[in-house]
Parts: sequence; C-alpha cells; structure tokens
Amino acid sequence: MKITPADIQQQQFRIRFRGFDVSQVDSFLERIADEFKTLIAENDNKQKEFQKLEREIQEYKDREKAFKGAMVNAQKALDDMRTNAEKEAELVVAEAEMKAEKMLGTAHNRLTQLHEDISELKRQRMQLEVELGTILEAHRKLLDMSTEAMDDEKISEEKLKYLKGR
Repeated sequence: MKITPADIQQQQFRIRFRGFDVSQVDSFLERIADEFKTLIAENDNKQKEFQKLEREIQEYKDREKAFKGAMVNAQKALDDMRTNAEKEAELVVAEAEMKAEKMLGTAHNRLTQLHEDISELKRQRMQLEVELGTILEAHRKLLDMSTEAMDDEKISEEKLKYLKGR
C-alpha cells in the first residue's frame, strides 16, 4: 500500500501519559510530508523523463531497424544489379562468340569455295591446254599435209614440165 503525503499529514497518534510532544510530532510529520511530496514530484518528473527517453530510444531503434532494412534492400538491389550485369555480360559474350563462330564458318565456307573454284579453274585450264594442244597438233598435221601436198604438186608440176620439155 502506498503512503501519500496526505496520509502522513492526517496520521493521528494516541496520546499517552508521558508521550511525545504533539506539536513536534506534527511538525516532523509536516516536514516529512513536504519532503515526501518533493520526492514524489521528482520521481514523477524522472518517470516522465525516463518514458520520454524510452520513446526516443524506441524511435532510434525504429530508425535503426529502418536503416538496416534500407541497407539490406540496397545490398540486395546491388547484388541483383551485379547478378543481372553478369548475366547480361555473359549473354553479350555468348552472342559475340556466336557471331564470331558464324563469321569464321562463313569465311571457312568461302575459303573452301575459293579453293574449289581454283581447282576447277586449274582443271579447265589443263583441259583447255590439252584441247588447244590437240587442235594445234591437228592444224600442224594439216599444215604438214598441206605442205606435203604442195610439195607433191610441185614435184608433179616439175615432172610435167620435164615431160613436156622433152
């Protein structure tokens, strides 16, 4: 049970023979009640200040929690951005590798086609050389035959002249 200053001031004692001086007791009780009132007021003030500080601490804890949440979210966002950037970089590299492979394949196919074209041109050249050689040989033989025929004709003409001149 709490004792209030009013309880102290209203406290009555039985008076006995050779008891305490009532005015001294009343005066002492009055001083104690005033002191008690001051202590209660100070305690109330301290309690209010304590509650105010507890609210501030709670606000700081709430802020700290919010900051930690923000930090966690920021870190998560940063990690997500890093992960996305790495994935995007991997995609870009993969795409570049695919393009490079395609270009190399195209170049290789083109080189193969050029080699085939060169081989075909060499074959055609050899065929043309053989055909030209055959044509030249045929013409040379015709020319030789024509020369022989002309020689034979000259000989025949000379024989004819010889025979006519006899």
